[in-house]
Amino acid sequence: MRKILTITLKPAVDYSTSTSHVTAGPKLYCRQPQIDPGGGGVNVARTIVKLGGPVMAFVVVGGAMGNRLLQLLAAENVPVEQCRIAAETGYSLAVTDEETEEQFRFTVPGASVDESDAQKILDQISGKLAGDDYVVLSGGIPNGLADTYPQDVQAAVSRRNGRLVVDTSKAPLLRLIEAPVSPLDVLRLDRSEIEKAVAHPVRSISDNLAYSEQLVRRGVARIVVTGHGAEGSVMVAGHRRFFCHAPKVPQRSKIGAGDAFVGAFTLSLSRGDRPEQALRWGVAAAAATVGTKGTTFCDLSETKALLPQCRLENC
Repeated sequence: MRKILTITLKPAVDYSTSTSHVTAGPKLYCRQPQIDPGGGGVNVARTIVKLGGPVMAFVVVGGAMGNRLLQLLAAENVPVEQCRIAAETGYSLAVTDEETEEQFRFTVPGASVDESDAQKILDQISGKLAGDDYVVLSGGIPNGLADTYPQDVQAAVSRRNGRLVVDTSKAPLLRLIEAPVSPLDVLRLDRSEIEKAVAHPVRSISDNLAYSEQLVRRGVARIVVTGHGAEGSVMVAGHRRFFCHAPKVPQRSKIGAGDAFVGAFTLSLSRGDRPEQALRWGVAAAAATVGTKGTTFCDLSETKALLPQCRLENC
């Protein structure tokens, strides 16, 4: 089994609560919140720990909120390599309307990262890399870091012969898609991110597959995985195309489903599984996480129970 390092450049402390009804104007009284460590790579690492895998979470933190994040990770026994910077860590809030069961999600960003800290982060990442490991860069890129920063991380990982999995968004994602320097090992996108990239709706699984295949042909990534909502996930790996049907589960929260997918998918690859088997593990973990409340993640027993329902289809 290869080691896994997750990188979270923009972590957050996640607050999850509910109120009787969300409406503008009056003061709303919420239930006691659930408080969890958050951010893409943090959640990937939390998933891997819950699935029984080895992982190290590289987390960029600052200020009092950064200290709170580290305490929460320690409580979940997630091994951490912290990178201390001047900028305060951000937080997020998810509020569920108990009347309609709709969930409202808010993100409050941390302070901007300055130029000296940007280089410090990259140097510390380089120092943690070992040969032939899996590295997961997941989550947003904080203000102050260039849109090309994921490519800087990619270059550092490549120098150590690592395998890079990327799940990011907005301008840094578009940069990876529009101006690839060399193929990523794995790129994961949501359907909404594909729609932004192509500037039109992606309604069918065949449309999803076609775009993913285009990314592989253009050298953006060797493996491209794209979510297709509650239906499941699409994967193009070289010349092979797959769709994995998601099991039907009660939807309690959408928070972290994509991160759970990435965690289970990467853990499976690190154990030597074929990509199509890793796809099934990812879909099972995402479905198990959707069935949990707030920012809680799947565990191994829930994920294994759903795995037989994750039907793989060659396309």
